[in-house]
Amino acid sequence: MRKWGVALVMMVALMGSVAVVWAGPTEELRPTMDAVVAVLMDPTLRGEDRRSQRRTVLMELAASRFDFEEMSKRVLGKTWREITDAEQARFVQLFTKLLENAYLGKIENYSGEQFEFTDERVKDDRAVVSTLFKHEGQDIPIHYVMILQKSRWMVYDINVEGVSFVNNYRQQFSSILRQDKFAGLVRQIEEKNQENAAGGVTQ
Repeated sequence: MRKWGVALVMMVALMGSVAVVWAGPTEELRPTMDAVVAVLMDPTLRGEDRRSQRRTVLMELAASRFDFEEMSKRVLGKTWREITDAEQARFVQLFTKLLENAYLGKIENYSGEQFEFTDERVKDDRAVVSTLFKHEGQDIPIHYVMILQKSRWMVYDINVEGVSFVNNYRQQFSSILRQDKFAGLVRQIEEKNQENAAGGVTQ
């Protein structure tokens, strides 16, 4: 879907950077935008021959700003509470790799599009930071849903034009879980990751 491609282009704005302990969510996001855009615009990291190095750097930045465990909990729903600690850890690993394989290609196509912060809403340990992304002549509202974890604001969902990133995956996974259970979902994600690693088309 186009909107998910745009969402992941904007995801670069949130990956990476060490946050200041007392900063609010917007203040923590601003410097992370610069960090990732710098990687994407760095001529020494461009090109197919630098793909592995570039993606390693991007995923390191992603891990410092995105709470992949929180995302995994939410996409699995009640299934998360029914599986073992080892299965949870394995799912987080697989799901993170799925996101890397599926979306970094879109992120790497970033070409200097403009964005601006428009709003911030904070309630207790939750926050939503709203931005406006200018893409191909359109103004696209993108909202980042965050949680305060150990004095740092971490992203666990992105909402683009009313569509939640987490809800989208949860709906996909729910149908698989109903039919094939957790083992079947793991198997499908493993197969998809293997396909993507071998150069298959991502979705």
